[in-house]
Amino acid sequence: MGTPDGASAQEPSAPGAEPAGPQAGPPASSAADPRPRGRVLMRLRGDPPVWSFGELRLRRYRARDHATVLALHREGLAQVGLRPGDGVYYDHDFFRMEDIYLRNDGEFLVGEVDGLIVAMGGLRRADLVPGGRARAFGGYAPGDPVLDAVEMVRLRVRPSAQRRGYGAAVVSALEERAAEYGYRVLRGDTTELQAPALALYRKFGWRETRREVIGGIVNIYIEKRLR
Repeated sequence: MGTPDGASAQEPSAPGAEPAGPQAGPPASSAADPRPRGRVLMRLRGDPPVWSFGELRLRRYRARDHATVLALHREGLAQVGLRPGDGVYYDHDFFRMEDIYLRNDGEFLVGEVDGLIVAMGGLRRADLVPGGRARAFGGYAPGDPVLDAVEMVRLRVRPSAQRRGYGAAVVSALEERAAEYGYRVLRGDTTELQAPALALYRKFGWRETRREVIGGIVNIYIEKRLR
């Protein structure tokens, strides 16, 4: 399950980052390789994590980032025509960032260029937030003690910074973190309105599991096995 969370990751023509962890991709000569030519995602610090990808610096979310990431989220959904009340849009998790992402075996990363946040994405336990139609109405529950499924959500890239591989860098870093936590499977979702996001996930080996119509919008559920 998940959210329409590739809304702004429109980067199929520049689709890659070096997966720096155990989920490293195929050799660079592979036609399906999601990595870039000439730039790699490099881990600079373990925990809290920091990566570099060319001029992009990925780091953990801080409380002072709240207004910026919320605005970037809303801009990304508006870009593809999603809006409050459509049954798919929601943003209540942004008001419980520490509880939902940072204190429950999750992660939330922001990507900066020259100090400006231009990309972001998160991992949250799949049992914390309700799925499907119920998600838009809010809700939060403490997680199960067994780490099994984690959702990759809130993947966004500022429109002016798209097609530079930043979305793929965020995906690579989050996949690495999910593997480090020991999750079995990654889950997410997007919509038919967000074809570039779906294409990006597919380049990283995600597969579609089902579809659901919510408020007239086709939600596409995807996942990737980690172990």
